[in-house]
Amino acid sequence: MATNRKQEDLIDRLHADGIRKRVATVIAGGRGGAKKSEKQARALLEQLEDAAAAIRSEVLRPKGKRSEAGKKAAATRKKNAAKRSAAAKKGAATRAKKKRAKA
Repeated sequence: MATNRKQEDLIDRLHADGIRKRVATVIAGGRGGAKKSEKQARALLEQLEDAAAAIRSEVLRPKGKRSEAGKKAAATRKKNAAKRSAAAKKGAATRAKKKRAKA
């Protein structure tokens, strides 16, 4: 009787955590025997780990990607600032040359 109660508790806990009741029953060893339940439990754990990895990569975004993007943006801003500076210097030189030619 105690073993049956343990299985029921495990089924209830797994079901409360969001696992379908039929899957929880199989994992707890209620159907199909111990070998089948162990195999299915391992398969379920693998699926849950894959889902967790997908959530981490898509939703939580690793810090590396954001850091790389920030560095790229900073380099782009620096490059554009250098272009503006070069254009301003060239324009100033042209204006100074015209001013000297008039005088």
